[in-house]
Amino acid sequence: MWSCNRRTFLVSPLALAACGFTPVYGPQGGGTALQNAVTLPEPANQASYAFNRRFEERLGRAGAGAPYSLDLRIQTDEQDMGSTSAGSTTRYRLVGRVFYSLVDTATGQTLFESRTNAFTGYSTTGSTVATRAAENDARGRLMVLLADQVIDGLLLSGVTAP
Repeated sequence: MWSCNRRTFLVSPLALAACGFTPVYGPQGGGTALQNAVTLPEPANQASYAFNRRFEERLGRAGAGAPYSLDLRIQTDEQDMGSTSAGSTTRYRLVGRVFYSLVDTATGQTLFESRTNAFTGYSTTGSTVATRAAENDARGRLMVLLADQVIDGLLLSGVTAP
C-alpha cells in the first residue's frame, strides 16, 4: 500500500535544483527571453492568422527591433475519414505541419530549427452551414495546437536573451 511521505515532497525540489532544472518562466528561464521578443511573418490566410493570434496570446507581440524573428511554413492536409454506404464522406481529418526556425535578427543566424505536427477532425453530417462552421472551428483548433507546440519547442530549446 502506498502512503504519502512528507520527506519525498521536501526533498524533490532539492533534487530538481541539483540536476540543473530551471523553471521556464523563472529568472534565467527561456520563457522570459522570448516574451515580447519574437516577430512573426504577416498572416497570408486565415490559418496563419489563427496561428499568429495564439502565438501572441502566449508570448506577446514583439515591437519594432525585436531580437528574434520566426520563419514559418504551415501546411495543412484534409483526409476523408468516414463514409456512408452510399459513398458520401461524413468525417474529415485535418493534418497540420509547421516547419519553423528562430532567427537572430541582428546577425541573421538561425538559433533553433524544428518541425511539429498535429491533427484534428470534424463531422459533415449537418447542413452545409453547420459543416462549414465545423471545418472553420477544426482549422482554428489545429492552429492553436500547432502554435502551442511551436512555443513549447522554442521554450525548451534553451534560447537565452541576446
